[in-house]
Amino acid sequence: MSAEQSLREVNVPRDGYDFVVVSNRLPVDRDVAEDGSSTWRRSPGGLVSALAPVMAQRDGAWVGWSGAPDEDLEPFDHDVFHLVPVALSELEVRRYYEGFSNATLWPLYHDVIASPEFHRTWWYAYRRVNERFARQAAETAAPGATVWVQDYQLQLVPRMLRRLRPDVTIGFFNHIPFPPTEIFSQLPWRRAVLDGLTGADLIGFQRPGDAQNFQRCVRKYLGVQFIKGTAQFSESTADGEETSWTVNAGSYPISIDVESIKELTADPSVRARAKEIREELGNPETVYLGVDRLDYTKGIRHRIKAYGELLHDGELSVEDSVLIQVASPSRERVDSYRQLRELVEGMVGRINGQHDTISHTAIRYLHHGYPFEEMVALYLAADVMLVTALRDGMNLVAKEYVAARQDNSGVLVLSEFTGAAEQLRQAVLVNPHDIDGLKEAMLHARDMPRTEARKRMVAMRRQVLTHDVVDWSQRFLDDLAQHAAAHAPGGDDDATAAGARAGGSHE
Repeated sequence: MSAEQSLREVNVPRDGYDFVVVSNRLPVDRDVAEDGSSTWRRSPGGLVSALAPVMAQRDGAWVGWSGAPDEDLEPFDHDVFHLVPVALSELEVRRYYEGFSNATLWPLYHDVIASPEFHRTWWYAYRRVNERFARQAAETAAPGATVWVQDYQLQLVPRMLRRLRPDVTIGFFNHIPFPPTEIFSQLPWRRAVLDGLTGADLIGFQRPGDAQNFQRCVRKYLGVQFIKGTAQFSESTADGEETSWTVNAGSYPISIDVESIKELTADPSVRARAKEIREELGNPETVYLGVDRLDYTKGIRHRIKAYGELLHDGELSVEDSVLIQVASPSRERVDSYRQLRELVEGMVGRINGQHDTISHTAIRYLHHGYPFEEMVALYLAADVMLVTALRDGMNLVAKEYVAARQDNSGVLVLSEFTGAAEQLRQAVLVNPHDIDGLKEAMLHARDMPRTEARKRMVAMRRQVLTHDVVDWSQRFLDDLAQHAAAHAPGGDDDATAAGARAGGSHE
């Protein structure tokens, strides 16, 4: 039996769910107690916070992996979520997740900062796992349901799902950048990936440039032209009939859970912790802060190099300033990430060895995760936030810092290669590859007059507070619903309103 034939066999549930989210991970994490017992807790992050109320209102289900290999769980309920686990073997985790997703697609989509690897066994695993996710979604969705597929690990799911369940409305959101044609063309399975994505009714990207890159790739490799963000697709069914559909593709910049940050910044214990952090650092004049996953796309080495040179040049001193670098562990079984950790820790060790005193440390390097309360305390304690990513779909840390500065103080130094730079234009924008320019920006941020810093922060906070993650999800789902209504029998088949919006930028 061929893969296409097997995909056409699915049990359509009569009592399925009207709204289904499909993502690599379920929105829960497992907590294991000292006695070995375990419980589930809601995962942190804006996506989960944004979709929780939608799940509660629309009878929703979430399809995803539990995070543990070789674990076969039955569907279960937690909080407002009905959770439908998808099992992955240890081999599939290595090939589909660590391999094709994070050693092929991730570097390719981030401008080949690290060299992507192309292995057929990884691709076969990626395709097989995507089929499993598509089938599980098809067997979970009610007739006429809305299914929202998330991110680069599941790019084949939309077309697979359309073949299984042509009655459902399919959205897809790409949380990372989408590369230009010249880079995407390196992928041996480029047509299959584009084929998979164009099974969706609405495809969302972080920036207009990402949507344009995608549309150019579709035109080059599938021969289909997007006009004002809209294109027509068709294929033959197993019965030899022709089926067609309309695809909209556009920009929907994601944001953060502003309300949770507001609550924490107003919490006396969090504010006291921020003050305590500065005291533990010796109350320096300037606290620089970097918060990242330990990933080669984040520009951590560039930031540390610039800071070290400022100390060497005498422009900064350990008595007056300190850099806190939080580098959360990430994909530590992938070789490039292990190598990055060694490089970063070596740089930090050399700089601290040269400049530390008995009472002052140049760089406080923290290689572990923290509760979100501690992160907000760090945002409140920092005078200058350094976001120096070499390539980033959005970078929500930049927005979290802005949201936390309720007194409108602080300065954001922001890489121009992040999606956030298109929305937070009042930040001090930098090219992190330009080490001299980065050093100048760090000093400019330190010396910026308070009135100018306040004016910049007020404008950035207005943008972030107005366009939060709930606004993001609602705009995407509203456009997806309008698309579905326009293409229902008797609907306005040209979908001009939704298509025009999808073709532009939602800021």
